[in-house]
Amino acid sequence: MTFDVLLSLVLFLTLLATLFLYFRSEKKIGSVFQDVKFRYYHGILLVIAMSIVVAVLVLIPSEAILILYLCVYFSGFFFFTYLFVPKWYLAPLTPILFIALYFARAPYWNLFTFNLFGIIFAIFISVYLGSLFTWKTTAVFVALLTAMDIINVLVTGFIPKSAETLVGELSLPVVVILPMFPSAGYNLLGLGDIFLAGLLSIQSANKYGKKFGFASIAAITVVFLILITVLLNYYREYFPATVLVISGWLTALAGRQLYRSSLLKRD
Repeated sequence: MTFDVLLSLVLFLTLLATLFLYFRSEKKIGSVFQDVKFRYYHGILLVIAMSIVVAVLVLIPSEAILILYLCVYFSGFFFFTYLFVPKWYLAPLTPILFIALYFARAPYWNLFTFNLFGIIFAIFISVYLGSLFTWKTTAVFVALLTAMDIINVLVTGFIPKSAETLVGELSLPVVVILPMFPSAGYNLLGLGDIFLAGLLSIQSANKYGKKFGFASIAAITVVFLILITVLLNYYREYFPATVLVISGWLTALAGRQLYRSSLLKRD
């Protein structure tokens, strides 16, 4: 039986770090965006834009993809560093280090640095965008994003094709690739799926309190571990990981509702 606990453990620790950093920087982010919140149509437009990008990545040359992603990464790492070290002359150090290691290649650009920068970028996106969503817009965004992910993985195949270019050809950290433990081999998880899990954890904490935020992280991780074990043993093709993340989050919400119902019955 194929079994892997390492990917779920890294997901758990990443989500903990995301929630911790979000609450540490919530006021700073609020001052940057001046309490601006996404509305329904923002969530819809964001999913449409993501769908267009996925389709375009299959069509445009790899050189254009490389330039686009390096610009996005440079900007992201710059603002993430500046958020916690508000010195303009220090903020460029992280993106410059990323660019230097990327072009230096082996032995400096290896699986460790690949995963490290990928996880940092996923945390950055979750922390920044987590403050822009509300509970209702999150529900709309999550539903549409999951539908888009299912279509582009199982129907069109655009996401697997673009991932092969981004990771296999360009070695860009758009996924986290980890050796499986205790089984042999490697397993991977897209940064978009980590962002989704981080967003749901942040919104759960904002809606129902920090304890439930941490409970949702635990539920997402446990359900992810169970479902990924099933997939590793019975379905070895590409599968939309958003389904795994959403299943864990819905399990947390269902558990909370059952707990509250039991308390009401006792009263």
